[in-house]
Amino acid sequence: MPLTETPLFDGRAGGWIIDLPGAPLVLARAANGFVMCGFLDVRSADKFQCAAAVVRGVKTVDDLLAKPVTDVSAAATARGVTVGMTGRQALEKFL
Repeated sequence: MPLTETPLFDGRAGGWIIDLPGAPLVLARAANGFVMCGFLDVRSADKFQCAAAVVRGVKTVDDLLAKPVTDVSAAATARGVTVGMTGRQALEKFL
């Protein structure tokens, strides 16, 4: 399965898993930002002024939403996202 898509929040957001060698890339996106796995880097999000939160050690979209945020971009901080909230709570801030 190279790409799996999951609708979230009644279609107002989406989650994706891309199978890559070694670990999957897991991402959930809403209109104003996204929650990503540790495969991606928050410094890149800051470079492009994107609201992004990182959740590490996940293999599924459910994991991404349930586990705590470990890193936050400046734009995500401005939207009220903080380290320690769940990925779901962060994604809700991006709706």
